[in-house]
Amino acid sequence: MILVTGATGKVGGQVVAQLREEGVEARELTRDPRRPGQVYGDLADPATLDAALDGVDRVFLVWPTLAADERATEVLKLITGRVRRVVYLSSAGAEEGTDPVNTSHRMIEGLIRESGVEWTFVRGGGFASNDLGWAADIRGGGVVREPFGGWARSLVHEADLAAVGVRALLDDGHAGAAYDVTGPESLTQEERVAIIGEVIGRPLRFEELSEEEARPRFAAWLPPEAVEDTLRMLREVTSRPEGVSAAVEEVTGRPARPYREWVADHRADFAGSL
Repeated sequence: MILVTGATGKVGGQVVAQLREEGVEARELTRDPRRPGQVYGDLADPATLDAALDGVDRVFLVWPTLAADERATEVLKLITGRVRRVVYLSSAGAEEGTDPVNTSHRMIEGLIRESGVEWTFVRGGGFASNDLGWAADIRGGGVVREPFGGWARSLVHEADLAAVGVRALLDDGHAGAAYDVTGPESLTQEERVAIIGEVIGRPLRFEELSEEEARPRFAAWLPPEAVEDTLRMLREVTSRPEGVSAAVEEVTGRPARPYREWVADHRADFAGSL
């Protein structure tokens, strides 16, 4: 039995769907179970995980980054003590990143390594699904406002992240591997907004925010002490495009999906009533 955490999210949901396409039973961990195959569990509360782990030998782990870090040691000890293989959805910046999110991923990776369990890390670059945060502005007025407009990223489709994870769950030969998983092209925020406009058939505009204008946005979801670290990190990465890896093709046997295909798959989210 395979347990998928974050099963109602973009990547976790794709993992469940792809496993079932291959005829593999998957159990979905969620804090709000509503369908057959779902089971209640909260990664911030290890006492809720016993039933979910019953009979499980492999886990696709999506960690609630920052929200449950204080319980990580206890929770991961429980999980790794019950299963033989963990595939962890991590971040491409987990080894060197100094911002809070990458620091969290590095900590989780370390705990998994130290546990002695068989592990694989699927280190996502930029997740294309994060651009769904623009959907309301695109539907409402056709203007996207963000800092660091020239920040070029090789965004990866959630289906490709899941596909790499599924192969690591099902196939041998991936133990101890850390795959940097990206899309096939590096695009700036401005270029991505233009592509969305082309796909939905409407002109869109990108407006670059200053760091001062962006600071309250980051403060809305980051601890106060992390805001400046995040801005500094973004300043640094904007000076160099994110690299493109061949991990999707190497692991799955087919090329990574381009950003335009991801937009087409989410056209309804962006188009709305425009």
